[in-house]
Amino acid sequence: MGLLDILGLGNKSNEITDFVAKGAVIIDVRTYEEFVEGHIKDSKNIPLQLISSKINDIKKLNKPVIACCRSGMRSGQATFILKQNGIECINGGGWNSLAQKL
Repeated sequence: MGLLDILGLGNKSNEITDFVAKGAVIIDVRTYEEFVEGHIKDSKNIPLQLISSKINDIKKLNKPVIACCRSGMRSGQATFILKQNGIECINGGGWNSLAQKL
């Protein structure tokens, strides 16, 4: 396991496929302004700075989560927060890259 894997930024195509098969919801943690400039169809926009206050709403979805952002750094932070709160989650990385894997 390399540094990128530890940070949740390594090759994750199989993991993404598994999460999609389980009906995962995609949460884009970029700002609203970034989100409206382009995003994955049907993804939900919950900016990173709001993610902690939306834990109960995310739990109510009762689905695993694929977090994404611009580069994978903010979604890595969001993944850490969500996992700490008992939500099954992976870092999908940058939204453009994730869209190509879906």
